[in-house]
Amino acid sequence: MKIAFISDIHGNATALESVLEDIKRKKADKIVVLGDICYRGPEPKRSLDMVRKLNTEVIRGNADDWVYRGIKEGEVPDQALDIMRKEQQWTTSHLTEDDLDYLGSLPSQVTIELTEKINIHGFHATPESLFEVVQPTDSNKSLEEKLMREQTASIFLYGHIHLPYVRYINGKCVANLGSVGLPFDGLNQASYLMAEGDGDQFNVGIQRVQYDVEKVKKQLKEADYPNLEFLTGVIERGSF
Repeated sequence: MKIAFISDIHGNATALESVLEDIKRKKADKIVVLGDICYRGPEPKRSLDMVRKLNTEVIRGNADDWVYRGIKEGEVPDQALDIMRKEQQWTTSHLTEDDLDYLGSLPSQVTIELTEKINIHGFHATPESLFEVVQPTDSNKSLEEKLMREQTASIFLYGHIHLPYVRYINGKCVANLGSVGLPFDGLNQASYLMAEGDGDQFNVGIQRVQYDVEKVKKQLKEADYPNLEFLTGVIERGSF
């Protein structure tokens, strides 16, 4: 079995298109989506429509909650609250009530069978939170306590931080997918993860995919996106 895991699309349908083409070329058997579909990108509606057409398991991220119910005080830095609320309002103005209901109804975690002997536990940030930040440099003990709680799983996957990595702890694997639409690791290419398994053996790898960055920058400008300079810079640099 070969399963592609994607997350943190953030309204970047151009990047998502390139990723889905790469997944098709690599002949994955299945695609699973770990949240943050629409918010903070030029094409929230098209991104969501593409995800829904996959007809697969999708869980919600913190940004999906923001789109559905707004951004609360304390969830982002005080100095960013006003502009991020404007971004949220801009995003929701491009979606339908059905779209919002869909985002609000998504589950917070998923367990996927890679083989008869290997389960994958997927969530957005941690199994308990859509917002907690768990970094690639955190200790093994911290990763085990925060991310690797499901005893029946051998692989633990999450999104949220936009920083792809793969680590192995006590014979199990924990990995971050990176971001399809808004990478933060300095490489302005879409990121996703491919997991392959056969019996009790598995392989997990980060995949990077080039997409038309200039097109997305132009889309943001033409759409009169409310946080244009900031988001254009992140898209261009591949870095927060």
